[in-house]
Amino acid sequence: MTPPTHRPGRTAALHKARARAAADPVDSSWPLRLAEDLRDIRADWKESAGVCADAAWAARAAGHSVLGLLSSRDVTATGHDPITARTLAHLYLSALRFDFRCPTLQRLVEQLTQTARQPLDCYTRALFAFALLGQSRPEGLAVTDEVLAEAEEHPKTLHVLLHGLWLGQDLDRGAERLLALSSRPALDTGTDPIVLFRVAGALRRLGRYDEGLLAIDRAIDSLPPGDPSVHADLVRERSLLCAARDLHQHWSPTPMSGNRPS
Repeated sequence: MTPPTHRPGRTAALHKARARAAADPVDSSWPLRLAEDLRDIRADWKESAGVCADAAWAARAAGHSVLGLLSSRDVTATGHDPITARTLAHLYLSALRFDFRCPTLQRLVEQLTQTARQPLDCYTRALFAFALLGQSRPEGLAVTDEVLAEAEEHPKTLHVLLHGLWLGQDLDRGAERLLALSSRPALDTGTDPIVLFRVAGALRRLGRYDEGLLAIDRAIDSLPPGDPSVHADLVRERSLLCAARDLHQHWSPTPMSGNRPS
């Protein structure tokens, strides 16, 4: 049998599933319809993560978050087939991530760990790492290392971990870890505005303000037009960098004059 990842038309099928999910965000049946589409093509965890993260973001942007369409009981129910269960988990947990609901996300994944009929996929564990990192919990770093050992260069998974390191302001060497992660091939394109935005924040935390300004200016320049919410986040980071640099310069000791007093 030909492996599902090699079947002709697979990319088109995934594109169609993504488009159908975003077509009518008011329709409460679209999450289950998406699960059917992904089940029909036997989507693996990477494909599911890509489609579900995009669908959850699109629904949120349209004002109809997945959190209003599904409940945690839908995610922890044991009667679903494996692909449907994974689809609902990816959608709901992604929506929690986009809303920065880290404690809720953590508790739900811990419930899934107890009730799931099979081991949690890599992307779901990345979302668990995000929940821990976002609370600056050090055990999130260990989960991150476990996920990185399996995720290879899957962009969506790496973005989740990068997001967690960015959010966890009190993590040990969190800024350095973020910069190291951002240098992986899947993220180090030089044109991804979200990666550059998070890099700029890490550089600000390290006091490398001029480098941070270069990164955030590249991020703003790389941002596609028509997304005022993300643009506002980037401009805010630039303001923080400028304020931090000005404050640092104001309080830095003034170099002593080389002239001796007479």
